[in-house]
Amino acid sequence: MQDFFDMGGYAGFVWPSYGVAAIVLGLVFASTWRLLKSSEQRLAQLQAARGRRPRRDRGASAGAEAPMAPAPGDISDAPAGTPAGAAGETR
Repeated sequence: MQDFFDMGGYAGFVWPSYGVAAIVLGLVFASTWRLLKSSEQRLAQLQAARGRRPRRDRGASAGAEAPMAPAPGDISDAPAGTPAGAAGETR
């Protein structure tokens, strides 16, 4: 067992490198966790300001599709009195 901890004479390099890697991974995890929580809070604020309900669980709306918005050049976007082919319509 002592041979394992000696690491073939390189224990002075191996164990500190494991420690530094563990610290860096811990900092990355903590940073990501804080970013996630602040992003969720910001999203909730934006949704509340916009008057929308929070997202439902993905499993509850798996079969529902969002309605499609009209294309930018659709005739319904044309001002009143615009002839039918002048609204950006291509054939």
